[in-house]
Amino acid sequence: MLTAFARAFKTPDLRKKLLFTLGIIVVYRVGTHVPIPGIDYKNVQTCIDVAKGNQGLFGLVNMFSGGALLQVTIFALGIMPYITASIILQLLTVVIPRLEALKKEGQAGTAKITQYTRYLTVALAILQGTGLVATARSGTLFSGCPVAGQIVPDQSIFTTITMVICMTAGTCVVMWLGELITDRGIGNGMSILMFISIAATFPSALWAIKKQGTLADGWIEFGTVILVGLVMVGLVVFVEQAQRRIPVQYAKRMIGRRSYGGTSTYIPLKVNQAGVIPVIFASSLLYIPALVAQFSNSDSGWKRWITQNLTKGDHPIYITSYFLLIVFFAFFYVAISFNPEEVADNMKKYGGFIPGIRAGRPTAEYLSYVLNRITWPGSLYLGLIALVPTMALVGFNASNNFPFGGTSILIIVGVGLETVKQIESQLQQRNYEGFLR
Repeated sequence: MLTAFARAFKTPDLRKKLLFTLGIIVVYRVGTHVPIPGIDYKNVQTCIDVAKGNQGLFGLVNMFSGGALLQVTIFALGIMPYITASIILQLLTVVIPRLEALKKEGQAGTAKITQYTRYLTVALAILQGTGLVATARSGTLFSGCPVAGQIVPDQSIFTTITMVICMTAGTCVVMWLGELITDRGIGNGMSILMFISIAATFPSALWAIKKQGTLADGWIEFGTVILVGLVMVGLVVFVEQAQRRIPVQYAKRMIGRRSYGGTSTYIPLKVNQAGVIPVIFASSLLYIPALVAQFSNSDSGWKRWITQNLTKGDHPIYITSYFLLIVFFAFFYVAISFNPEEVADNMKKYGGFIPGIRAGRPTAEYLSYVLNRITWPGSLYLGLIALVPTMALVGFNASNNFPFGGTSILIIVGVGLETVKQIESQLQQRNYEGFLR
């Protein structure tokens, strides 16, 4: 990987793209430290020091924003509205025939869906920004902080609207920066910004574990966490690269005097076909009852049950629910993102077939059978990786944002592998050696 980056910096046009990407990253990180108008910055820092990593319901969103959420900056929402909008549009593509038709239109249809995603991102940013401002005004953003109610000194309507507008504008700027990286830089812009947001929280989280440790002044715990992280990275790389290759043979066809087809290829079915989406879905769904209980003023039995069982990461009911939801969403997302009938019809249209399997419906049934078989180990793998932070809570008394947690390590390794592949492919295009030398 380091060799690929070194060769990329020696290539002039790739060096410009890498430097442009680094410049956008610097701008993004600066924006995550600029507070919005109407916020008392000193009280926010006081509450962050009191929290000491116990960020409760907002831990996942704060991780995706690079720590900007709890500091209530202009980039507080980060790329979460865009991620949510992209997932919603992807799910609606299966339900709404118009979106499915746009998806099949190629580049023009994809551009239209991207435009819809932008509009939905702005709407979600307004909604989430309003919720964050309301939470900050009420003092529930930092539970247990004595000055939590003084984070927003001026609670007038004008100040509230100004704060929401600033957060929405910040989300639009983040979306624009991500698209700039995609167009003029290296890799997928939104994935790169997500990678940077998560990686930015690693040093502070690792140092917090060292300070909380008791063995050899915390260095034993620090080294153990680093070792566990390296093992997890190796495991994630191994599973993310694993795939089942379904052989496909194309029959020869005579068109005029020329022969077409007769080639052999394969359909790559990844073990983890769903990626990190099931973990995000499961985390978000488990946050809903806890969020409702937090904003509820009643003292009923259901609120006490949720507070005792679904807000503590090391509770058996929480662990079991989290694991089962990840497995369920893994199968759900694979079912809506991969259509065996469509793949079988396309193969039949172009004269392709799986050796030993008849074209048409038997091919679709075979693909469904194989996909279900490999989704089981993929979903169990996601569930086990996602439970690493929970085991860290018990073993090291770490915070909910364990640096090598399931969601963070999956995203970082996935984005890193994809970016390196893109750099290597561009290097091969520029250093291609032909037959004649």
